[in-house]
Amino acid sequence: MTTRTARGWKRAARNRSAGGAGMYVPQRRKLLADLTGTVLEIGPGAGANTAHFGRDVRWLGLEPNPYLHERLREKARGQVIGGAAESIPLADHSVDAVVGTIVLCSVYDQSRVLAEIVRVLRPGGRYVFLEHVAAPDGTWSRWAQKTVAPVSRWLDGGCDPARETGRAIDAAGFDRVETEEFLLHGPFGVKIPHLTGWASTAG
Repeated sequence: MTTRTARGWKRAARNRSAGGAGMYVPQRRKLLADLTGTVLEIGPGAGANTAHFGRDVRWLGLEPNPYLHERLREKARGQVIGGAAESIPLADHSVDAVVGTIVLCSVYDQSRVLAEIVRVLRPGGRYVFLEHVAAPDGTWSRWAQKTVAPVSRWLDGGCDPARETGRAIDAAGFDRVETEEFLLHGPFGVKIPHLTGWASTAG
């Protein structure tokens, strides 16, 4: 790990640890409460989702930031794995569900991550997600997203708020996709669109 990379991971770890658990609580509960079996969470960060999983879940957390592993092990009932979502170190068809909340904004390659999710899901398995997505072109919110993107990528582990994540999920090859949109209101009248839902493989 280079010095520059280490500094970036440490900065992102501080930002993720400082908050997040109190955000999206209703959406987290709705998405996660009914999951069972072996569940892989990609990018669990500081563990904001851990309180919302049922006791029947065998949790695996794939977290690329090594500076968050100790905190995750303290909070989660399960196994923390190092690695990137572009190359998930699990066998084909090995998990019942994959969880990602505010993750696809930060990965290097969305299409590759989604292909890996499809690969590791068992037939009929589900990918459940909560993501902030790009506002419509020509809106004040879209302009604001593009303006803050360079700072956001630097401060928050590569987060790009203007990604077309919904389109990427639709194009990933899932058998069925169900989504719901909602808005959060940011400063200066910015409306931040979010996408939540699930996508299943054929089974």
